[in-house]
Amino acid sequence: MITQEKIDRINFLARKSREEGLTEAEALEQKNLRAEYVAAFRKSLENTLDNTVIQRPDGTRERVTKKNNKPKGVQ
Repeated sequence: MITQEKIDRINFLARKSREEGLTEAEALEQKNLRAEYVAAFRKSLENTLDNTVIQRPDGTRERVTKKNNKPKGVQ
């Protein structure tokens, strides 16, 4: 889980990047924080989808399953 302090830091670095630019250290920090944020977001979304159930018109229920993301033509 990502803390509010980290989200605030991401936003601060984004504003600073637009207004005056970032140092190399700040750019690296921004990249790492964004990667951490995206990973936390994906994990949260996966948890939500793992607990999602689709109810069909006939009353049957089925869980959402992971989709196979292989490119077309690859087995």
